[in-house]
Amino acid sequence: MTDQRSFDDRDGVIWFDGKLVPWREAEVHVLTHALHYASSVFEGQKAYAGEIFKLTEHSTRLRKSARLLDFEIPYSVDEIDAACREVLRANGLEDAYMRPLAWRGSEQMGVSAQNAKIHLAIACWPWGAYFGEEAIRKGLRLDISSWRRPAPYTAPTESKAAGLYMICTLARHQAQAKGFNDALMFDWRGQIAEATGANAFFVKDGRLHTPTPDCFLDGITRRTVIDLARRRGVEVVERAIWPEELEGFEQFFLTGSAAEVTPVASAGPWSFEIGDLSMQLRKDYLDLVHRRLSNS
Repeated sequence: MTDQRSFDDRDGVIWFDGKLVPWREAEVHVLTHALHYASSVFEGQKAYAGEIFKLTEHSTRLRKSARLLDFEIPYSVDEIDAACREVLRANGLEDAYMRPLAWRGSEQMGVSAQNAKIHLAIACWPWGAYFGEEAIRKGLRLDISSWRRPAPYTAPTESKAAGLYMICTLARHQAQAKGFNDALMFDWRGQIAEATGANAFFVKDGRLHTPTPDCFLDGITRRTVIDLARRRGVEVVERAIWPEELEGFEQFFLTGSAAEVTPVASAGPWSFEIGDLSMQLRKDYLDLVHRRLSNS
């Protein structure tokens, strides 16, 4: 059962600026720059049987995201990796979702923030299937969002920046209010982009098609699934995909650290089968993260 407690009122510890602090004491000031100007970046990653999957890739991306927002995290990739492992052990967790977060502090207010201190915190907690077990069996129902992913010349779209998720929250709220699980988002050109927090893959005639990530994250899970598909001899085509093509795709699934590999039953007026390739790649991914499949 999912823990329904507020995230500010839980047991355990959070790694905060180099030390472990009691969960309820991991606080920031109301005038923190990140709260007003979205100057924060984060990662979402999962631990399986005590091992954090693709940890170094996530820590590397976190530092890259910070640089794209014009700040430097005062910890190396190795130090971030070690901190993630430390907080996982300290909370006594084997299987967990992890959230490293870096942000500008409260030393300076206004748009400029060169003098703001850079903070880093890492939390972890148990989290099962992101969309729930029923969605995995039946497939997700996606709305078509009215919000679009921005052009790369309007925002640092290669970063996993908190500000870029504002429209994702709006899109998902709209979808859930209408009874959908999530929303499929187009980009500023009208091409297929992604869901609100997961990358998109489509199956047609045994080939895998996925949008080119030129204005949204090239997800770590996305790259992993591409590799798994190619190991099976499946051709993967990364290209621009237009909405009118959705009618011709047989299968559709989403990928992400939280979503893992989750099939989609419908997106707007288009329906898809929960097909063998989608479910095989889901199995391959779960085998890999649970170390039942070689990662060579």
